Amino acid sequence: MTKTSFSRRNVLAGLGATAGLLAAPHIASAQASAGRVVVIGGGFGGATAARYVKLFSPDTDVVLVERDATYITCPFSNYVLAGIRDLNSITHRRDPLRQRFGVRLVRGEATAVDTNARSVKLKDGASLPYDRLVVAPGIELNYAGVPGWSEQAANTVMPHAWKAGPQTVLLRKQLEAMADGGTVIIAPPANPFRCPPGPYERVSMIAWYLKNHKPKSKILVLDAKDAFSKQGLFMAGWESQYPGMITWIAGKDGGKVESVDPKGMTVTAGFGKEKGAVINVIPPQTAGRIALDAGLAEANGWCAVDPASFASRKAQNVYVLGDASIAGAMPKSGTAANSQAKVVAANIAASLRGVTAPTAVYHNTCYSLVTPDYGISVSDTYRPGPQGVAVVPNSGGVSPARAEAAQRKAEANYTMGWYAGIIADTFG
Repeated sequence: MTKTSFSRRNVLAGLGATAGLLAAPHIASAQASAGRVVVIGGGFGGATAARYVKLFSPDTDVVLVERDATYITCPFSNYVLAGIRDLNSITHRRDPLRQRFGVRLVRGEATAVDTNARSVKLKDGASLPYDRLVVAPGIELNYAGVPGWSEQAANTVMPHAWKAGPQTVLLRKQLEAMADGGTVIIAPPANPFRCPPGPYERVSMIAWYLKNHKPKSKILVLDAKDAFSKQGLFMAGWESQYPGMITWIAGKDGGKVESVDPKGMTVTAGFGKEKGAVINVIPPQTAGRIALDAGLAEANGWCAVDPASFASRKAQNVYVLGDASIAGAMPKSGTAANSQAKVVAANIAASLRGVTAPTAVYHNTCYSLVTPDYGISVSDTYRPGPQGVAVVPNSGGVSPARAEAAQRKAEANYTMGWYAGIIADTFG
């Protein structure tokens, strides 16, 4: 195993926005331990956790288990739909985690966890013992959650595109093939789900493409919810940038999808039946499959955790973070997973040495584009509380309802900077 040089300076440099962890010099200066940490899942949460365990505790053996060779980010995949990014630009390798930080990368799929024996079983039959386990599998799509829909329908005519990759390409090709004057139907799910503002940024980016290439077309948003993240900002942006193109129907007004017909390319909602030229079904979701199979999830399909550490409520020496967890007021976002992962890494490093972990502070920032030059955002800081992770009052905010074009443009630029920063912080 390659050992990474370690100093208090590089720990402080790597901590980024997780300010609470800056109070953890006792972890940085602790002597080496011989523990092993296995991380399941190499997305924003898992990759960050693996990296930061090595930063906090360089002599810990950290093994990252991931099925896919590369990671295609859901953030920015909406820009692929708009044609302002390509898939290669949002595809990332994890090699720097091995080369720069000494994380061992195991290409494989975790199929079972024995929490009593502290062992992870892989699809090829191999077993990985652990002292601490991090489970960051992301989401599982519920294909049965929309009557009439199926995995086959998603892969052929009604893509979800909620896991970036081939589904993103399929939806993009459908938009390109659509005749001018067609209707694009987008059906977001009820809460909770991955990336609450994501469906509405998608609406914006598809509108951008249609405005520039097929201006007679319409977008119909059939929502299971009565309200959504950054709603006022999005709807004001739609009105100013895409007047008359977008119709949003709330669940209480009949917007909730009751069923779909992939052959007829129709959607039946509370108000009746509608035909679409392109139909994007974003289904209900749960924690990723391995979290369900390992018995880490509650009856609602998500994993309850200690808000101070993200330790599982279901198993000792196991931590669940990112989209799979119940994180109180924190949304299911890349930034949230990245922030949670640093707290998890600090707690693991502390527990392996028998010292007290620092007090947790979490952060989330979410940028969205309405057009390539029109950005909006929301940001908050969080602390653990008796009811779970809670927002620190007056710690964040949203973009102003009214702003000059220069400010919207600046936020669009910040969006690009945010992405470059979190990719570097996650994958090295």
